[in-house]
Amino acid sequence: MAHPPSTPARTPPTAALAPAISAVQKRTLTVLLVSQVLSGLGLAAGVTVAGLLAGQMLHNTSLSGLPIALLTAGSAAAAVVIGRLSQRLGRRPGLAAGYLTGALGGAGVVVAAALGSPALLFVSLFLYGAGTTSNLQARYAGADLAVPHQRARATSTVIVATTAGGIAGPLLTTPAGHIATALHLPELTGLFLLSTVAFTLAALTLLVWLRPDPLVLARNLPATSDEDAPARSSSRSGPGLLIGVVVLVLSQLVMVAVMTMTPIHMHAHGFGTAASGLVIALHTGSMYLPSPLAGRLVDRFGATAMSVVTAGTLLAAGVAAALAPGDSFTLITVALVLLGIGWSFGLVTGTAIVTYSTPLATRARVQGLVDVAIAVAGAVGGLASGIVAAATSYPVLAALCGALAFVAAPAAVVAARKDSARS
Repeated sequence: MAHPPSTPARTPPTAALAPAISAVQKRTLTVLLVSQVLSGLGLAAGVTVAGLLAGQMLHNTSLSGLPIALLTAGSAAAAVVIGRLSQRLGRRPGLAAGYLTGALGGAGVVVAAALGSPALLFVSLFLYGAGTTSNLQARYAGADLAVPHQRARATSTVIVATTAGGIAGPLLTTPAGHIATALHLPELTGLFLLSTVAFTLAALTLLVWLRPDPLVLARNLPATSDEDAPARSSSRSGPGLLIGVVVLVLSQLVMVAVMTMTPIHMHAHGFGTAASGLVIALHTGSMYLPSPLAGRLVDRFGATAMSVVTAGTLLAAGVAAALAPGDSFTLITVALVLLGIGWSFGLVTGTAIVTYSTPLATRARVQGLVDVAIAVAGAVGGLASGIVAAATSYPVLAALCGALAFVAAPAAVVAARKDSARS
């Protein structure tokens, strides 16, 4: 009896697509890395000279903190717009629009300084904040096409790329100032000239090379695993979203509050600007350099475990800062490095939880709203830190911040148990 010819087994669609998607993901990460280095350069002006420039133009150093407030407000507003734009059109136009708005703000600052116009300066600094938002939201684009067990690692890869530009930018203050002077502009506008060029190049990098758009492509792909299926079939965010927001918000609030008051605390104990600047530089490096480690730990041990690690690290930082003698450069540095590492863990962990918990149908919009909460938390932390430290002391502020951060640990564990009970 003749047997019908056997038909070859069909390769599942997801398996057949996997190599192609992997190649697109590698290209996506490469393009994002380049844009992050450029945008990291662009961020340097706001952090390094915005306060000095405002004080110089306004002839009032008491208003030197206003630029950071304007940048934060602009960043929060841009987070909503970029999130919605990315949801409708994709990551490429959303992120590029933020960078181009930041470039417009940088150019506006230069013009404002040349004309001596405080009003134009304030508007321009607000617009400049959009560049900060695009730099931060780029981490979400790195996770759009990543397989579930590598999303945190992809996110951390994008985050760490900011380090190169963030470190190089402040070092270019003097040469950029010489260029501004040669163009008959105020010396402090040099970094804003650099920012304008850097943000523009970051936008062009995305517009030209971020193809296909990772978010648009991700929506059109079938689920790659059972773990990923709910995010594609559901239209509602998962119960873990709130925990992700809590981790991100507390990490930002605690980090900004302690970091803001540390230079003032050191100055009160006889340290100069060089010493406090070195501590802040080491703190900044510890915020971004551990990101790849954080990503691997989240992928390996899970977001719940890393939420506890994040809370414990920030608690240790707060305790260390509270107990460090005011004249101990070493112990203060250790505390600020721990603070940076805790923030890094929190950013990667919270981002992973938000991504896991948000369906593709609304992911970019929700992520934008989450980043608004982060920006507001930073503003609250900065403003409240001075009030608390003045009413009590720096050690009390640090201890309170550490205790506040640890709230995320039991919250994450309880949420994880509830999720397990539902399933």
